[in-house]
Amino acid sequence: MNALGKKGLPLLIGLGLLLAGCGHADLYSKLTEGQANDMIAVLQSAGISANKQDNGEAGWTVQAAEGDFGRAITVLRSQGLPREDFSSLGTVFKKEGFVSSPTEERARLNYGMSQELAHTISDIDGVVQARVHLALPQNDPMSDQKQPASASVFIKYRPGANIDAQVGKVKALVVNSVEGLKYDNVSVETFPAEPLPGQPAGSSGQVIAAGLGYLALPLLLILAIVTGYPSLRRWQQRRQALVKREPGA
Repeated sequence: MNALGKKGLPLLIGLGLLLAGCGHADLYSKLTEGQANDMIAVLQSAGISANKQDNGEAGWTVQAAEGDFGRAITVLRSQGLPREDFSSLGTVFKKEGFVSSPTEERARLNYGMSQELAHTISDIDGVVQARVHLALPQNDPMSDQKQPASASVFIKYRPGANIDAQVGKVKALVVNSVEGLKYDNVSVETFPAEPLPGQPAGSSGQVIAAGLGYLALPLLLILAIVTGYPSLRRWQQRRQALVKREPGA
């Protein structure tokens, strides 16, 4: 192997390793297209290139570069993605041919109402994740004392969102959805989500430019090898010709 081959081999090996690292890894699958779009938007905001793939009846798959896999998962989890598939009252009380006891029916009603409320609250701008816990005691009709109903709402919100201004509306929404529930018996606790990890500082234009820079690196390396290899070869040929012309060569 000539000198040029010895010098060019590490470059080719490095290029192979770089291209191998540019493969795509599946982040999440069996998604709806809406879930996939939300995830890609968040990843792009964090400077991570991602794409979606339609698998037909199996749903959508979100992919990212293998080198970004760990950071992509961290970013999505910090933003509560993929969002939970909430159950509706229609699915909770789907007829299956069995007779349920009153206790089972009450538990299913409680769960279905909690899911419906959590789904509605999750649609508020700035909300990353929501949970609603209802306590609806079964009062004895023969008793003079009735146990009051209560509700607790958990909200994780996106940093910068003014979610505290919506707390009153959230409580009113829950009160008006649950029979016998009083406003004072609803508690709403809000918690900020973690900021997008690894997000480049600066404007959105700078984020896009940084992402393009990462994509252009492999192309620049390929271009350097393709254009530089013939030049190095011609240089070696001229050097060998000069050596032959020297006296005593």
